[in-house]
Amino acid sequence: MWYHFFVMRILTRDIGGHVGEEITLMGSVDVRRDHGKLIFIDFRDWTGLAQVVFLPNNKELHEKASQIRSEWVIELKGSIQKRPEGLVNKNMASGEYEIVATGFEILSEAKTPPFDVHESGLDIGEETRMKYRYVDLRRSRMQKNLRNRFKVFQTVRNFLSENDFVEVETPVLSKSTPEGARDYLVPSRTQEGKFYALPQSPQQYKQLLMVSGIDRYFQIARCYRDEDTRGDRQPEFTQLDLEMSFVNRDDVMAVNEELLIKIVKELYPEKKIQEIPFPRITYKDAIEKYGNDRPDMRTDKDDPNLLAFCWVIDFPFFEKTDNGGWTFTHNPFSAPKPEFMSDLLEKKNIGEIITTQYDIALNGWEIGGGSIRNHRSEALRAVFNVMGFDDERIDKNFGHMLEAFDFGAPPHGGIAWGMDRLMMILEGEANIREVIAFPKTGDGRDFMMDAPSDVSEEQLKELHIKIVKTNK
Repeated sequence: MWYHFFVMRILTRDIGGHVGEEITLMGSVDVRRDHGKLIFIDFRDWTGLAQVVFLPNNKELHEKASQIRSEWVIELKGSIQKRPEGLVNKNMASGEYEIVATGFEILSEAKTPPFDVHESGLDIGEETRMKYRYVDLRRSRMQKNLRNRFKVFQTVRNFLSENDFVEVETPVLSKSTPEGARDYLVPSRTQEGKFYALPQSPQQYKQLLMVSGIDRYFQIARCYRDEDTRGDRQPEFTQLDLEMSFVNRDDVMAVNEELLIKIVKELYPEKKIQEIPFPRITYKDAIEKYGNDRPDMRTDKDDPNLLAFCWVIDFPFFEKTDNGGWTFTHNPFSAPKPEFMSDLLEKKNIGEIITTQYDIALNGWEIGGGSIRNHRSEALRAVFNVMGFDDERIDKNFGHMLEAFDFGAPPHGGIAWGMDRLMMILEGEANIREVIAFPKTGDGRDFMMDAPSDVSEEQLKELHIKIVKTNK
């Protein structure tokens, strides 16, 4: 029978405003308990739980209720009663009230869940949780993580919109360029033998938007890097990306610091920021004092609600490669500090050049990084020359950027936050997979969708690809 949703639905959080009334709720059976003549269920919707009782005087309804199982989806009708003072359930937000069932319809039966969703789930194997992620996400902890993630993103969007930033979407199919990590490649069907790459970040597009005159840009962007997965990394991840024209380092840092403080104070008032303004420490001092460039500056590491933000500045621009050449430490598009620009252009004192890079660290994690950019083509070309690229290779990989700068580019700078990592810390989780709806496993697989997977010979032929088997 086709079911028509035309009734007025009440959420469990609102039942206190309907005492004495008959209402309709829609959701799932969290738990069913038989107490002799009385049958109780904890009814669950996205706002919480409510206790429902089936009385024995309605024999047909009582018998039907005895067949209900956990996770069945039902439409429930019942009257709201206030519980006596001594029977209030203080562990339930709606614990002052009880619903006396007058009827229900089964909207969807459910198989026995592969695991209990009332516990944290942290003791369950990763593959099992990922395979049945749609069940795993029913946990109150996971629901909280995702809903708080939305609130943080919404706060970010509202703040930046109020500060004259424009949200602009940038392409997902782009060009493969060397930016530090391995690209995910996408073969072109129409351009035989050629490939797109999924963006490691919107870095080049956001700089081109500055050349376009957008002035203040942001995007909550999906990024892709084919690198080994760790607890704080995923093959695809979400980043807050922003860029500003006609700014210096302090301008960018000030906007981001204000936004981070707003997020904590408005959405996580139980947490305390250790120091405002955020302290600044040079890369050299961070290495000497903490042994890394993402220092944990908490004065009390046993306090889970203590947040110690800090800025790390004055990074070396280049570092030696294993073969004795030079590579960038953070980003090839960064500008050196002004006093080092002549060294870059003349390609001298390479190891002494300091970049405008600034990282934001939180409790021992890097949660964001940015810089003032090179906006002159000769300076960007010099960076790649230092890295050993000849002009032909530079023009092939980055000619579009160099040409754009020659049409007049404003000085600009920006930053990118790792949103998954930030949410992990704010929610007190040990792994970013706990704050992502559908993450990959440690080796980059999706057991729920069975990806990556084989494709047909016909698909491969259309893409001009042949699979070569190895003995690996």
